[in-house]
Amino acid sequence: MIKIKIILILLFVATFGFAQKADDIIGKYHLPNKLDVEIYKKGNKYYGKIIKLNGFENGQKTDINNDDKSKRNTPLIGMEIIKGLVFDSEEKEWVDGEMYGPEKGMYFNLKITEMREKEIEVVGSKYIFWHTLTWKRL
Repeated sequence: MIKIKIILILLFVATFGFAQKADDIIGKYHLPNKLDVEIYKKGNKYYGKIIKLNGFENGQKTDINNDDKSKRNTPLIGMEIIKGLVFDSEEKEWVDGEMYGPEKGMYFNLKITEMREKEIEVVGSKYIFWHTLTWKRL
């Protein structure tokens, strides 16, 4: 009987002890395209800005692919590329975000579906196309 109680307690802790909380997303991440971003909170939404380029796109340092020609000289460092993520407490996901991809000069819908100790799973979509990526926590 004691063993059963211990097992139940361990299962409860394992299930609810690692539940994602809204601010768990705050931090710095390395993206597959070689950018490092910092995710932070403004109000009740989450945003992200570029903090390091790491040789991004063979040395691209400004927003040369932006559709708006007046913004093509804007430095990438400090650029806010993640906007408006909201934590869905029922699904334990960050949803309704938007991400700008400076390598293509395009905006994508953004959702963060899973947090792990050293990485997060991110889903980007445009129209009917979507792609899942893993970002490494710095």
